[in-house]
Amino acid sequence: MFRTALRNVLAHKARLLMTVLAVMLGVAFVSGTLVFTSTLSDAYQASSQRGYDNVDVAILPKSSDSGSIASGTATRLDRKLLDKAAQVTGAASVTGTVSGFTAIADRKGKLIGDGFPTLGGNYFPGKDGKDARYPLRDGTAPKGAHEVVLDARTADQAGYKVGDTVRMSVDGPVREQKLTGVFTTDDGTVAAGGSLALFDTPTAQKLFAAPGTFSEIDVKAASGTTPAALKAAIDAILPKGGAEAVTGKQLADTQAEMTAKRMEVVKTGLLAFAGISLFVGVFIIANTFTMLVAQRTKELALMRAVGASRRQVTRSVLIEAFVVGAVAAVTGLAAGIGIGAVLRALMSTTGATVPDGPLVVSPSTILVSLLVGIVVTVLAAWLPGRRAAKIPPVAAMNSVHSTATTKSLMVRNTIGALFAGAGAAGVLVATGMKDGRAMLGGGAVLLLIGVFVLTPLLSRPLIALTSPVLRAFGTPGTLARQNAVRNPRRTAATASALMVGLILITGLTVIASSVQKGQDNQITGALKADYVVSMANGTLSPDVAKKLSGLDEVTASSPLRLSQARIGTETEHLTGVNGKDFGKLTQLDFIKGSLGELHGDRAVVDKVTANVKGWQLGSRIPVTFGDGTKDTLTVSGVYQGNDMFGGVILDHATLAPHQKQTTDERVLLNARDGATEATKDSLVTALGKNPAITIADKQDVADSASERLNLMLNMLYGLLAMAVIVAVLGVINTLAMSVFERAPEIGMLRAIGLDRHGVKRMVRLESLVISLFGGVLGIGLGVFFGWAAGELIAIDFKDYELVLPWGRMGLFFALAALVGVLAALWPARRAARLNILAAIKAE
Repeated sequence: MFRTALRNVLAHKARLLMTVLAVMLGVAFVSGTLVFTSTLSDAYQASSQRGYDNVDVAILPKSSDSGSIASGTATRLDRKLLDKAAQVTGAASVTGTVSGFTAIADRKGKLIGDGFPTLGGNYFPGKDGKDARYPLRDGTAPKGAHEVVLDARTADQAGYKVGDTVRMSVDGPVREQKLTGVFTTDDGTVAAGGSLALFDTPTAQKLFAAPGTFSEIDVKAASGTTPAALKAAIDAILPKGGAEAVTGKQLADTQAEMTAKRMEVVKTGLLAFAGISLFVGVFIIANTFTMLVAQRTKELALMRAVGASRRQVTRSVLIEAFVVGAVAAVTGLAAGIGIGAVLRALMSTTGATVPDGPLVVSPSTILVSLLVGIVVTVLAAWLPGRRAAKIPPVAAMNSVHSTATTKSLMVRNTIGALFAGAGAAGVLVATGMKDGRAMLGGGAVLLLIGVFVLTPLLSRPLIALTSPVLRAFGTPGTLARQNAVRNPRRTAATASALMVGLILITGLTVIASSVQKGQDNQITGALKADYVVSMANGTLSPDVAKKLSGLDEVTASSPLRLSQARIGTETEHLTGVNGKDFGKLTQLDFIKGSLGELHGDRAVVDKVTANVKGWQLGSRIPVTFGDGTKDTLTVSGVYQGNDMFGGVILDHATLAPHQKQTTDERVLLNARDGATEATKDSLVTALGKNPAITIADKQDVADSASERLNLMLNMLYGLLAMAVIVAVLGVINTLAMSVFERAPEIGMLRAIGLDRHGVKRMVRLESLVISLFGGVLGIGLGVFFGWAAGELIAIDFKDYELVLPWGRMGLFFALAALVGVLAALWPARRAARLNILAAIKAE
């Protein structure tokens, strides 16, 4: 039986090709994901480790105690502590560091590294006048408030040379710095696509911390001193509760752990889509082996007649599946390694630079890839194998095994109806529950199972609807319709593969379009301001709001000034605003009370915070501000929170006296002439044409939110494209094997007058009908699931509004049709080229 199974694989290798390709693509997706994420993780971890080569012990500030929590800042480290650390026994050198946001403009005034961290720091020369962390490639170290050095990648990208003037911004106002040098670095921020600018230490302290203070002190151990011994010595000089010492290895390990966690999220997401592709491939595998079993009915029955048991027949089919799965897994693993290498190379096109390191192909990647390919194939072939074992020996005397009985069809349809009914009911019930995600997921699974089981039943009436159109194509159209419904189970399995991909694509599109509409509603509903001013990747200096409010064309303005305070036993975010103008710039949806004019102890809170805290209109809130001062706020209104506004909002005049450092998240403003290009140009000019500052009107804010959603949706489309490709292979496979199976019939049709063009048209129309059938089911279920998920989203997202993107859904339907047309090209050509006499004699 084993030899027979191997011979069957070799005999049917052409018919098994598409199955091998389908499994191979799924395995390639899995192995490529594992190789890519492992390579990136190891490269970034190695880069982080190199970044701590000059750090044996780091002195870090401890978080502030309950008496001082403002702005989320921690105790600063001063020069006195740095000098003490330098005198500790076993310390070879010390480095004080400070860092913060720094935006750099290229020669055209555009922001470098937009979307990636753009940081600034300090150049801390040692006794030799050099900073070991940042070896200078060109020029000299920065000295004075108007000099800077840039990392080599940023300087080369922008075309800057030593001696050039670089425009940059730290917190709003534009700075013009002379470029005195270019340095190389293993810094992970730069490797990920960001930028790094270094100032001399006094300038960096003034920009990012406070004069004479550091955010971290790094100590290098002398020869013969272990990091543990150095840490113990440093612990003895640290102020109690103000700082802590950590070894460089601990920092590197923490960084490596964070990198691994980020890669794990990426890996999980990519593997989910690989699983979808493999799930779609299951339909192809099952369909292929079902058709192979049907074509070998006489052979299998004869084997039973000469003594083969049912178990042996089933085993022979599973052996074939094992061989197919093994071949697909090995080729998929090889392809996946190539995909991992290509993805790493392609990252450079996005502006990201991956640190140097080898391509990582771990033993677990090899094992998982092989197991996935083999197990998926064998499991998918198990049911056809069981069917093969049930073929009675007497069937060897017939040309075709008996069709499914009426009883078996009734049982199948009854089970399918029960699953579909229970699933639909579960989904509908979940939409009315506050936390119905688990119910929705369970209902969706049951409904999908029910539809899979019922698809053969649904295929006849739905395909029958195409009869009027197909008749227009004459005899080939009529034959195509009859062929599509001849074997409903085969048609159903082929269409289901495409259906799965379209369900996910349509459902995601419905949800994304509806969320986008909800965000637009929020912005237009809650925002009356003509412009929103913000800083790319950072916070604004109060000087920006002050400068804008002083312009003649600005009639009202308010910063959104964030701070932290302790309310009860928990830390909460406070937002300080210009209480006089805030009502002119916003239109919050108040559930209780009103905005009025915020001043003194008046504050408004969002509904979610009020419910969690049990606050009502007039509630007195005990607050401990950042400087330790205790006071009480009064709730004067409860509003519906949204993406722009949330938490506790109060007048910044009340908040400002308690803030050590003041920064603004955004600035809202109204202009005398409204949102016009002239006004916007005037504001841009007033702020020094700062590349890091964005001045957006309401439509710009809405478009920015839509752009992020569309970017995410397009990424999901790209990942789901693999499932659609696998579905295309399924249609090709089914049609190709169907052509082989119906060779005598096609030969007879040719003999009685159907020309080659008519045969091609028949196969193409059959493919088109099957694909459109899968498209109708996929888009219909996708809309239903998208609506149901949206009902749950709407519970917490008041402005959510269901949107059916008819244009995109029409495009998806057209995609289904295109799949049918493309998938039929090879099978149709093969059918048309069959020799008439050879086809008639074929068995």
